[in-house]
Amino acid sequence: MSGTSSADRPATLRGEPGATSNADALEVAPGAARAQMEGWAPELATPDELRAALDKAFDYRGDVTITRRDGTKIEGFVFDRRKGPTLEQSFVKLMPKDSDEKLAIAYADIAALAFTGRDTAAGKSWEAWMKKYWEKRAAGEKGIGLQPEALE
Repeated sequence: MSGTSSADRPATLRGEPGATSNADALEVAPGAARAQMEGWAPELATPDELRAALDKAFDYRGDVTITRRDGTKIEGFVFDRRKGPTLEQSFVKLMPKDSDEKLAIAYADIAALAFTGRDTAAGKSWEAWMKKYWEKRAAGEKGIGLQPEALE
């Protein structure tokens, strides 16, 4: 098992003279850039745009609203997708927000897509946790551990 060596710790915790307490200096790994999708309603003009948007919906950690070609709207969490050779043979699987059923919707039946729910994992990256951890350590807190945050 490997741990964090003292050389990996920020200079402020190693007690080095002239060490900065700048929060950016405490980050131990560069963060990954993630597109802000909450509130986004992509253009679905082409089959490729529809496929790309549904791939992003699958990776999204919040609810989306799908508008079908008949005008009905369904809000829920995309938990799976099946890619076929055509839009008619490709399906997105969704758990609607207001029921326990699971729906399969053909890509061909989708007229619009919007990322309407809050991204529950936004800002909760490992890097963000490490930054908070080192700030607490620098402030002298004891018994700091990895604790999940309340979802709401």
